[in-house]
Amino acid sequence: MTAFHVTEIVDALQAVRQQWRERQRRALEPGGRDLPAREALAQVVETLKGVLFPMRLGPPDLRQESENFYVGHALDAALHGLLAQARLELRYKARRADADSGSDIDARAAAAVQAFARRLPEIRALLDSDVLAAYTGDPAAGSVDEVLLCYPGVLAIIHHRFAHELYRLGLPLLARIISELAHAATGIDIHPGAQIGSAFFIDHGTGVVIGETAVIGERVRVYQAVTLGAKRFPRDAAGNLEKGLARHPIVEDDVVIYAGATILGRVTLGRGAVIGGNVWLTESVPPFSHITQAITRHETRASAALSAGVPS
Repeated sequence: MTAFHVTEIVDALQAVRQQWRERQRRALEPGGRDLPAREALAQVVETLKGVLFPMRLGPPDLRQESENFYVGHALDAALHGLLAQARLELRYKARRADADSGSDIDARAAAAVQAFARRLPEIRALLDSDVLAAYTGDPAAGSVDEVLLCYPGVLAIIHHRFAHELYRLGLPLLARIISELAHAATGIDIHPGAQIGSAFFIDHGTGVVIGETAVIGERVRVYQAVTLGAKRFPRDAAGNLEKGLARHPIVEDDVVIYAGATILGRVTLGRGAVIGGNVWLTESVPPFSHITQAITRHETRASAALSAGVPS
């Protein structure tokens, strides 16, 4: 019989984990998990989806006469689950900052989850606008129910609406996990910091990337493989990447961005602009432009104006 020397490997793995935890200043005392759990957050999000859309994303045997009972029970369970994960994130950040992780953290976690809960009716209203935008913007959509149940872009924006609120409330790790759950399921990568207005529609969706500091207006439509990314990454005097700088595009209202377009840097796509497929942009474009070829800051102003369809 083959011997795998399991005991030796277990001991070696323990030594490696111990070194990592010491370097990362993790809690070394006996106890449970000290970081938020993807599995727990996945359950919270699934429950919240059922809370917001009980007769479509709730339990399959739910009846309308029991709707409010289900919503109340499920919401209470989801918020308590979210509270537990919020406490883990805040304690983790406190340890990394050598700050006290006492009762103040519990109060902050509770306040953040309470604020998130109060925003749920507004999130539902935003999602209604997103679902309607998908239905009216896609001739293949048979109903708003089909859009809600089937469209990956709608799934991604549901996750984003939850994640963005948590990001704003000082829980960026929870927010990022929720975003990545949608990314894994849809291939759509939206950073929770991105600001996205109402009636947002991602059609098809696979390969879409929207960066942390992107700002997107209302009634914007984006197709598959679109990137709203950063052009460069400044470093500080020590050579470390500077975080939090505004480095992603601003997309004004009523813009359409077709498949494969790449827009990089803190540029502005003016209201009503139409960006053609596979276009590469590193320059702002005026409102109501129709861009069908690349515009970069290395081109002349005349050629950029010509590409934008306006007099030079």
